[in-house]
Amino acid sequence: MNQNDLEQGRVIAERVERFVRDVVIPYEKDTRATAHGPTDELVAELRGLAREARLLTPHIGADRSHLSQRATALVLQASGLSPLGPIALNVMAPDEGNMYLLGKVADDAQKRRFLDPLVSGEARSAFFMTEPAEDGGAGSDPSMLQTTAVQDGDRWTINGRKAFITGAVGASVGIVMARTDPGDGKTAATMFLINLPDPAARVERVMETIDSSMPGGHSIVRLDSLSVPSDQILGAPHEGFRYAQVRLSPARLSHCMRWLGACRRAHEIAAAYAVKRHAFGKPLIDHEGVGFMLADNLIALKQAELIIDWCASVLDTGALGTTESSMTKVAVSEALFGVADRCVQIMGGAGVSGDTVVEQIFREVRAFRIYDGPSEVHRWSLAKAVKRQMTS
Repeated sequence: MNQNDLEQGRVIAERVERFVRDVVIPYEKDTRATAHGPTDELVAELRGLAREARLLTPHIGADRSHLSQRATALVLQASGLSPLGPIALNVMAPDEGNMYLLGKVADDAQKRRFLDPLVSGEARSAFFMTEPAEDGGAGSDPSMLQTTAVQDGDRWTINGRKAFITGAVGASVGIVMARTDPGDGKTAATMFLINLPDPAARVERVMETIDSSMPGGHSIVRLDSLSVPSDQILGAPHEGFRYAQVRLSPARLSHCMRWLGACRRAHEIAAAYAVKRHAFGKPLIDHEGVGFMLADNLIALKQAELIIDWCASVLDTGALGTTESSMTKVAVSEALFGVADRCVQIMGGAGVSGDTVVEQIFREVRAFRIYDGPSEVHRWSLAKAVKRQMTS
C-alpha cells in the first residue's frame, strides 16, 4: 500500500462523515427502518442520495479496484456513525464482503453478471453458509455442512436448509456453500453463484433477532432441488472452504470498522448527555462514576482503532491474516460492547429507550460478538495456534 492510497482514504472518509452526519442521520427515525431492517424503498432512497453525492460504494473504483484495507478502515468507520450509513453508502454486510470475494475469485463474466450490479448499488446479495442447529448443520464449524450439491452433466442440484441468511429477502445475488464430492473421500465444499429470487430457494421465515440494521433481516431458507449451471461455480469446484477464508478474514475486520464508527457516535451522545444532565448538584460528568466510564470509553475506542489498523496492515501485505483477524474480532467486538454498555448506563432511562440511537447501537454490537464467529470459537482457534507454535 502506498501513502497516496491512505491519503485518498482519509479524503473519502471526511466526505463520508459529512454525508452521514448531515444527510443520513436525519433518516434514523424514519418509519421505513423496521425491526427487520430498512425497507427496499428506504435503501433505494438513501443510495440515490449517496449516488448524487458521488459517494456510493466509495471504497471500490470504476475499474473495480479496491482501496487498501487501511484506507477502507477509515471510510467504513465514518460510514458506521449511523446504522443507516453503511446501507446508504453500499458498504454494509453482507454485500461488502461478497463484493470483496467476487473481486478476488470470480471470472470476468461472473463479475459483469454478479459483481457489477452490487458495486452499482442496484442489487443486494446474500451469503448462504450457516445452517440450522436443529439440522445438525454448519455454524462456526463449516465441516458440519449438510447442504449438498450433486453434479448432473453441466448442472448441479443443491438441496439443504440455511439459517441466519442476512438479506435473503430482497436479494438478487446469492453465494451458496454446499458440500460436494471430489472423489477422494475428503470433505469438500463448492461455492455457487445464484440469481434470486428463485422458487427453489424458499424463505421459510424471517427470524426475530436482537439487531435491526440490515435490509431483509435474517432468514431461514430451504434450497429444494436448486439447479445451477457449472459456469456459476465461484472459483474452482471443491475449493469453497478456502474461498470462505478469503472472504471471512477481511469481512470480520470490516465489521470492526463499521461498529467502531457506531460506538464513537454512541460515546458522543452519552458524553453530551453527561455534560448537560445534572444530579446531586453537578453535571453527571463531574461524578467519578460517570466520568471514569467516559474515560474508559476513550481508551477502548483508541485501542480498537489501533488494532484495526494493525490487522488491516497485515491483510494489505497479502497475508491471509486468519490469526490476526480472529484476534481483532475478539478484542474489538468485546471492547466496543463495553463502550456501548457504558453509554447505556451513563444515560440511564434515556439509554434504554428509543429516543436516541444508543439503544440500537447497543443491540447491534451485542450481536456482533456472535456474528462472523463468536469470541469463544476465535479464542479456541488462537489457542490451537499457540499449541502448534509450542510443539513444533
